[in-house]
Amino acid sequence: MATRVQKFSREANFLSFTLNITIALFGFASFALLARSFPMELFGEWVLYVSASALIDMIRYGITQTAVVRYLSGAENEERYKIIGSSVFLGIVSTLIISLTILVCHYVFSEPIKHSGYELFFTWYPLLAFVRFPYQNSLIILQADLEFKKMLFIKSFETGVFFLLVASNFFLLHLTITQLIGFQIIINLATSFICIFKGWDGLLYLGKTTVRTNKILLDFGKYTSFTLIGSNLLKSADTLIISLSPLGTAGVALYSIPLKLTEIQQIPLRSFISTAFPKMSKASMQQNTERVKELFYTYSGAMTILFFFICFTTFVFSDLFVLILGGNKFISNNPLLDANAVTIMKAFSIYGLFLPVDRMTGVCLDSINKPDKNLLKVFIMVIANVGGDLIAIFVFKSLLLVAIGSIFFAFTGVVVGIYLLDREIHIQLRQIVFRGFGFFTDYYRNFKNHNI
Repeated sequence: MATRVQKFSREANFLSFTLNITIALFGFASFALLARSFPMELFGEWVLYVSASALIDMIRYGITQTAVVRYLSGAENEERYKIIGSSVFLGIVSTLIISLTILVCHYVFSEPIKHSGYELFFTWYPLLAFVRFPYQNSLIILQADLEFKKMLFIKSFETGVFFLLVASNFFLLHLTITQLIGFQIIINLATSFICIFKGWDGLLYLGKTTVRTNKILLDFGKYTSFTLIGSNLLKSADTLIISLSPLGTAGVALYSIPLKLTEIQQIPLRSFISTAFPKMSKASMQQNTERVKELFYTYSGAMTILFFFICFTTFVFSDLFVLILGGNKFISNNPLLDANAVTIMKAFSIYGLFLPVDRMTGVCLDSINKPDKNLLKVFIMVIANVGGDLIAIFVFKSLLLVAIGSIFFAFTGVVVGIYLLDREIHIQLRQIVFRGFGFFTDYYRNFKNHNI
């Protein structure tokens, strides 16, 4: 039995799942304490700071992240060093350009920014971007190498220490948000130093960068960067549009509770995608289309089956989840916003049913070197999402309709994704169901027979 558990614990999907659930648990705990530490409007400013930072991170790393994972999965020796060097070079350049742009905007538009709720982001993000660069670049390289143990260690350190800070603040310190961000930057700096010391960040290979490898990453990245930006907009557009509406930061705070809870649904999805993409990319580069399709069917089917039970749970116990994460003030209907987080959570539970196939069609398109098709898919989804948000917020003034609109754009992603993927590799939808059930039966059989 011990040997069986040891083998299972080394399996890539298990390690990836452990990584994501560890990060999520620390993240949820920190989020719950922060929601209780500050008034709703001030907490809304924190949410905007985090959301805007995540969006700009997507712009910075969208240029190289997917391309690096794809090409490193099949690269060896000197070629590997050149790709890593190019990822570092392009990452530094993009960080410089974006940070300078933010600083200039903050200087020129200081008064509007001060009253917009985004003051924290424009003040602190440029510094945060440089501090965490080695750390974030390490995660990209480690994912390409399927080094999930190392990813688990470094992410657990960063999120765990931040959780300890937030817990200390809640019970003892009572810091201001500005002081909290200052400590957050120090934690990210320490994490980056660890990555540099371990040699995971790739900075040593900066001199290996070449014009050719820069061009390879940029040619692929010019599509995936917009795809990642679009994917992040699908998550953050709701928050950004609410922040610009009359609902303001109070609306952002209320909506952020069920939005954060959707990450419960997406823990296994992120885990499986982290392992699926390098495998599918390697099969594609070996011209093994049948293997690519087999992986697509298996991962899509397994995740859809699993998500049915996850979404059922979050729907039935939505009030309990909201109470745990946000506290009593988010359970009852807010008279100023005419909404409550529990009802919005139920809508998000239905939305989650469409996520596995939606995400896997995008991953598959990227892995077969069709990032332009994935960009088209995400672009259509963004239009559907933003259009629905604008109507829900400015016409009906309803946070619930914003969440219901998420169901529509996720379904749109499934339909468009399957159509585009079928044109490239001719997929059979029934195989998603068959291979999905087969995944769980094979996993159980292998676990039982010591043959992981």
